[in-house]
Amino acid sequence: MHPWGAMTALRRPGAWLAAAALVVVVVVAGLSGRGPRVTTAVASRGDLEQHVVASGRVWVPSRVQVSAQIAGLVIAVGAVEGQRVKAGDLLVQIDDAEARATVAQAKAAVDQAAARVDQLRRVGSIVATEMVRQAEANLTRAEQELARVEKLVATGSIGSAALDDARRAVELGRAQKSSADVQQIASAPMGADSRLALSALLQSQAQLTGATVRLEQTRIIARQDGVILSRGVEPGDVVQPARTLLVMAADGDAQLVIEPDERNLAWVRIGQKAFASADAYPQEVFGAEVSYIAPSIDPQRGSVEVRLRVPQAPAFLRPDLTVSVDLTVASKSAALVVPTEAVRDAATRSPSVLAVEAGRVVKREVKLGIRGEGATEVQAGLQEGAEVILSADRALLLGQRVRAAPRRP
Repeated sequence: MHPWGAMTALRRPGAWLAAAALVVVVVVAGLSGRGPRVTTAVASRGDLEQHVVASGRVWVPSRVQVSAQIAGLVIAVGAVEGQRVKAGDLLVQIDDAEARATVAQAKAAVDQAAARVDQLRRVGSIVATEMVRQAEANLTRAEQELARVEKLVATGSIGSAALDDARRAVELGRAQKSSADVQQIASAPMGADSRLALSALLQSQAQLTGATVRLEQTRIIARQDGVILSRGVEPGDVVQPARTLLVMAADGDAQLVIEPDERNLAWVRIGQKAFASADAYPQEVFGAEVSYIAPSIDPQRGSVEVRLRVPQAPAFLRPDLTVSVDLTVASKSAALVVPTEAVRDAATRSPSVLAVEAGRVVKREVKLGIRGEGATEVQAGLQEGAEVILSADRALLLGQRVRAAPRRP
């Protein structure tokens, strides 16, 4: 066509529209041949950490319920809620007038029994020995008198009545001697009287010990350092044994309790480090360490109880305070990672990713490792540099031609 003819044709509106339509058709046909655009990311190596984040509370290792052991009238309470107490501090005082009187009476009984034992040891033995000596002397005289009387009766100097009297005197002397011997044995250190006196002393000492214990029970003291959590007694109350008067949190290593999902159980280990913060003080972060993992699972919630020790507990930590815990359960350097959103069926036994190879969609079954924030480790099934498709808003078919659009960092 002559140039002037072409220019004349282009001046016609219909020619312009036809040309534009032709261009659009060509472009659309070209794009359709290359497939839809998909957002992709490259599998690359990097450092990765897996965390378990959970809410919990400050746990009191030893929550002591302070109660009375005897009944009585409370005359003083020495602690209030929130107060820090030391071992030996008086917490509750029960009226002790009757207990003191019982102790005084028991002490008097002990003194009396001890004096009786001492008397037997010092005086009783001497007296008994003197009685034996006197009985032996009396028996000797009676036997000598009997011999003299027997001679006189034999010669007919005296009658037989005197002989009977002499014989009765000897029998009486022998009886007195036997009685003195028994008394001497009884008053000996292992004799019956000594044993009875010693038994009475031991019994009175036991009664004194019991009375002293009951007196001490009128003073309820702190057995160890701690903080008073609650108070349920006031002066003038009449308390009964086993009634809880105060609840105390005994001092010890501060601990945190969290209950992560049971699916995290395989990752949690004793000794793992964590960072925690109290909801009331979110800017104050402190360290913690896993010290206990419950041996059973809560069947209602599907969670497991985990306790963490706080080596250097901040001063603001209080029992039952709500905390947030970030527990590092695994870490790996130079791991092959892909964005978590690129992994399909991650919770099943056959996780996979869709990748772009030679402009087409392919499926790669992968073996997963640790899971970090927004990234997941691929241990097998994928090569470094592979281009994986992120979660798509349209259905993709395997082998379908697509156009990769790398996601900007």
